[in-house]
Amino acid sequence: MNKHNELQLYLASGSPRRHDLLTRLGYRFEVLKLDVPELRNDGEKPQDYVCRLARDKAMAGVAAAPTALPVLGADTIVVLGERVLEKPSDLLDAKDMLEALSGRVHQVMTAVALATPERCDVRLVTTNVAFRKLDEAEIEAYWRTGEPCDKAGAYAIQGIAGKFVSRLEGSYSAVVGLPLLETDLLIKQHLEQTR
Repeated sequence: MNKHNELQLYLASGSPRRHDLLTRLGYRFEVLKLDVPELRNDGEKPQDYVCRLARDKAMAGVAAAPTALPVLGADTIVVLGERVLEKPSDLLDAKDMLEALSGRVHQVMTAVALATPERCDVRLVTTNVAFRKLDEAEIEAYWRTGEPCDKAGAYAIQGIAGKFVSRLEGSYSAVVGLPLLETDLLIKQHLEQTR
């Protein structure tokens, strides 16, 4: 049995993708479903924004958790230049995002935070993703699948939209929602410090 099974922590996310990815690492955890506002401050750089959101989620989890176990929070954003592409509000919003991403390279930034009542450590992973050219008909067909509705940048790389990706430089799992390497190292670091 994996020694990580001794650790209990909370995951401050209702994302099934983050749940699945954290499960792969072998840690035992419980999910905390929280409502944390996701509003970008005026002038806030994308990397600062995503790190703040991950930290806010982890700290909200610390406040809500029934025990003083560590809380893992994460957030993922899609960035094209300085434009942050959040979850689309409707088809027109999704079309605008996917048309902007079509034939271009963008960044997916995922921040992961591990918090306790005493501290909060954050790691940021940036992955470059290149999309092939997309036409309007396939963008509309993709929207009708329902897949882009609740995804940053209006796409899910692990789903149908994987066929839009011509190149990826960085962490695939971070694009899905939780960087496995950095998350594992963050939890291991916490374990070593609490021995």
